[in-house]
Amino acid sequence: MGERIWLLPEEGQFYKANLHCHTTLSDGEKTPEEIKELYRQQGYSVVAYTDHRRYVWHRCLMDETFIPLAAYEVNVDGAVPPDGDGSRKKTYHINLYDTDPETRSREKRTSILPEHRYGDMAYINGWLADMRKMGFFACYNHPYWSMQTIEDYGGLKEVWAMEIYNHGCELEGMYGYNPQSYDEMLRAGTKLFCAATDDNHNLVPLEDPFSDSFGGFTMIKAERLTYEAVVSALLQGDFYASMGPKIRELYVEDNRLTVRTSPAEKIFVATEGRRCHRKIAEPGGVLTEAEFELTGKEGYIRVDVRDEKGRHANSNAYFLENGVPVKRKYDMENGSLV
Repeated sequence: MGERIWLLPEEGQFYKANLHCHTTLSDGEKTPEEIKELYRQQGYSVVAYTDHRRYVWHRCLMDETFIPLAAYEVNVDGAVPPDGDGSRKKTYHINLYDTDPETRSREKRTSILPEHRYGDMAYINGWLADMRKMGFFACYNHPYWSMQTIEDYGGLKEVWAMEIYNHGCELEGMYGYNPQSYDEMLRAGTKLFCAATDDNHNLVPLEDPFSDSFGGFTMIKAERLTYEAVVSALLQGDFYASMGPKIRELYVEDNRLTVRTSPAEKIFVATEGRRCHRKIAEPGGVLTEAEFELTGKEGYIRVDVRDEKGRHANSNAYFLENGVPVKRKYDMENGSLV
C-alpha cells in the first residue's frame, strides 16, 4: 500500500461558514447581531461580514461557538453603457478577508478602497498585492452577475479563491453556479480555490422562497474553532464548497481517489480536459462513496457531488505533479497557491 494523501484533512472538525454577508452597515436588512443569531440557529460557526466598501471586525460577537471574520467587499466598476442601462455595466466584486485584524487596524479603516479603474489590470492586481501585504486575502465574486467573461477575469492575480456558487445570484437570475468560470481560470493556468456563499441581504422574510440566506456555504475543516485556526484552514485549502451535499472524506492512495459523501445521486471528477471520472447511482438508489482510478494525465482534479435535489458540493482543484494530486496552500508572501 502506498502513502495515503489526504486532500481534505483526516484530523480536525468541519465548521459551516458563510463567507459573503451584508448587514445594516451597508445594504442588508439584518444587524450584525441578528445575523449571528440567525446563522447560529442554522448550524453555522463562521460568518464573514463583507459589507460593501466598509471594513469592520465585529469582535464583540466572537465566542466559543462563533467566529466573525473581519472582511469587506469592494467593487471596481466599468462604464455605464451609452443607453444608461446600469444592469449591463461590468464590474469586479471582490471580498477581502483579514488574517489578523489586530494589526494595522487604523490603516485598515482608512485606506483600503480601490479606484474605479476598470480595464487597468495592472492597477487592480497591484492594489490586491498591496492589500495582501496589509494582511488580506481575496475572493473573486459572482462572475455571471458581474457581466464578465474570461477576457475580464482571466488576468486576475493575487486571488485566493473565487465563488463557484453565490446563492443570492442564483435566486436573482439562476446564474449563481459558476463551475465553467472556475474551470476557465484553472485551464488558463490560474491556481485558486473555490467557495460557496450566500451573499445575503435579507430583503425578504426568511420563509420567503426568495430568501437569500442558508443556500450556499463553505465547510472548513480546522483543528479548533478560533479565528487563527479558521484563517489557517482557509489559507491551507482545507475546505469545500456546497449548496447542500457533504464531502466527508477525500484522499488518494495507490493512484485511486476515494470520495465519501452524504447521500448523492452523482459523484463526478472534473479534469483539465473534457473527460470526467464519474459514478451515478442506480435508479431509486443513492451513493455515499466512490473510487476512481487516476491515469496521472488529468492535469487537475476537482470533485463535484450532486444530490437528488440538484444541489452540488465542489472540492477545490488539485493539480497533479508526476501523476499525483498535490495539496497546495495560499502563500501570503507571494499571493499565489504553492
